[in-house]
Amino acid sequence: MWGWPIVNFVFWIGIGHAGTLISAILFLTRQDWRTSVNRAAEAMTIFAVMCAGIFPAFHVGRVWMAWYLAPIPNANAIWQNFKSPLLWDVFAVSTYFTVSLIFWYLGMVPDLATIRDRCKAGIRKTLYGLFSLGWRGGNRQWRHYEMAYLLLAAFSTPLVLSVHSIVSFDFATSVVPGWHTTIFPPYFVAGAIFGGFAMVLTLMIPCRKILRSSGHDYDEAHR
Repeated sequence: MWGWPIVNFVFWIGIGHAGTLISAILFLTRQDWRTSVNRAAEAMTIFAVMCAGIFPAFHVGRVWMAWYLAPIPNANAIWQNFKSPLLWDVFAVSTYFTVSLIFWYLGMVPDLATIRDRCKAGIRKTLYGLFSLGWRGGNRQWRHYEMAYLLLAAFSTPLVLSVHSIVSFDFATSVVPGWHTTIFPPYFVAGAIFGGFAMVLTLMIPCRKILRSSGHDYDEAHR
């Protein structure tokens, strides 16, 4: 009964890993063409991890008991099994989602400030001003921004490897013959990178084609 949810969980987590990994590695290696794919890759990570979070609740069996996965005291004095990889997933995936969300949001701060400056006075300008965190583009702000972004990129890269290794332990620590093997962590990480990169291409190629066509039509109409 839990086979379909757990397979979907691994699928979405694998797709989500590559987005932040691609963006972080390209930033650390200072690749200029990163700017054409990093936002789509990072946004893909956020939505993929949110989709993945749905499936553990399903394969708990009783969805209203899913909160027992959280390591918090409860009235029944039931504590979580900290030896279970399913509980490791809670810590690993929540940490990865938090770091990826901050990484994605931090990269948008200068752009949000640009939109704020171009908006007319009103609720939109107020909201963009709130989300841009008072960004003015000064030298000191850029210095702190670069340092924070570099630290998040450096932290995200090994985090991707650790999280999907923990996900693979859902299978590798079982008693199913042929599954309890040490090849699972690198196998899952490699599969996640391939699957996530394929998903980035699946998203970006149609967007590039459609938006380029729209831009071309727009230019032709205004000549």
